[in-house]
Amino acid sequence: QVQLVESGGGLVQAGGSLRLSCAASGRTFGSYAMGWFRQAPGKEREFVAAFSWSGGRTYYADSVKGRFTISRDNAKNTVYLQMNSLKPEDTAVYYCAARASSYSDIVYIEETDFGSWGVGTQVTVSS
Repeated sequence: QVQLVESGGGLVQAGGSLRLSCAASGRTFGSYAMGWFRQAPGKEREFVAAFSWSGGRTYYADSVKGRFTISRDNAKNTVYLQMNSLKPEDTAVYYCAARASSYSDIVYIEETDFGSWGVGTQVTVSS
């Protein structure tokens, strides 16, 4: 299992931007498919964005498509979520997730697909 630690959350006004980071431990980070999920108060955790371990394929929830970008830096064992044009409905705790994968171009988007999770970082968007 890879260990994950998120950072970069905070309070931002609507229309603003934040970049979340997810630092991963482990020597084989490059073979992990990664994803971001979020959970708003009173709601279930939902998928936000993910990519294959090769980084060649990405997938976004419709609610964030065109505003959020997922990326990774294997040399730094870090995954990023760039969030632009933030809306109050983006307020949530954001979680990073990882899954070891033998398939370079498969993107996983279900919670049950991922075996490693961070503790989350709070993002609050004020109107």
